[in-house]
Amino acid sequence: MAVIGEFDRLKRHTAHLARALVAPLEQRMGLLVVDETLIDELTRSLPVRNRRGGSLEFPFSQTSGSFERTLLDWSHSGSHSGPLAQIEASFHGGHGYQSAAVWQAGVKTWGPAHTWDFSGPDRDWPINAALDRIGVVPSSAADLFLEAGLGRGRNHEDWMWAARFASWAASYDEWYERREAEREEAERAAAEADRYQRRRDVPVILDGRAVMEVLAIPSGRMVGAAIRHLQDVHAERGLATREEAVRELRAWAAESGIETPTPQ
Repeated sequence: MAVIGEFDRLKRHTAHLARALVAPLEQRMGLLVVDETLIDELTRSLPVRNRRGGSLEFPFSQTSGSFERTLLDWSHSGSHSGPLAQIEASFHGGHGYQSAAVWQAGVKTWGPAHTWDFSGPDRDWPINAALDRIGVVPSSAADLFLEAGLGRGRNHEDWMWAARFASWAASYDEWYERREAEREEAERAAAEADRYQRRRDVPVILDGRAVMEVLAIPSGRMVGAAIRHLQDVHAERGLATREEAVRELRAWAAESGIETPTPQ
């Protein structure tokens, strides 16, 4: 079971709780992982267990009146107010159920909804319907479940790990900026690895000795950089002759601030 709402609000609501873990989702949303120990810490009352799993009479596998009152309070607590969705899903072998409910402005405005039947449009499934009501906006993915980023986790343990991994972030912006920086670095590293792989099969038109002669530089890292540049150019658009390679090498040296002797 989990509670979904704006990441920053969930972090503020749970800042005083030792067992609260909030995983960042897309669209500034967060997912609060809910289990029996968190319900106990929140309410100091043991949850009511529905050992049969979700059903029409008991849509959530565990909850309590105190826990629901906590969600009501969170949904209208001043500057920290905002809609919240309580969700639960359990699947095994392609079969399972979804349950969801929505709180807003101190009122349960929708649900609880529960289904074992997923033959209808996915927008009507309980979790998607709840996400729509708390402000998740469709764009590239027609399924709001995927749009919110819920497809990144398959079970309780996945979301616990994701929340612990992001526990350092005090705000969604802080987490998002680091994620984008790490993504850019990963893309850069992948591109560099791809260039390295392509270089392995590219013939060396000018070897190290020829590069040193053309540029009048000693042996060192600059020679290796020059050869890699020639290999990249050759892989991208080809260098048919030694003369073309020399011209390309001199142009690269000029752009790199390397003074080269004037051709005789």
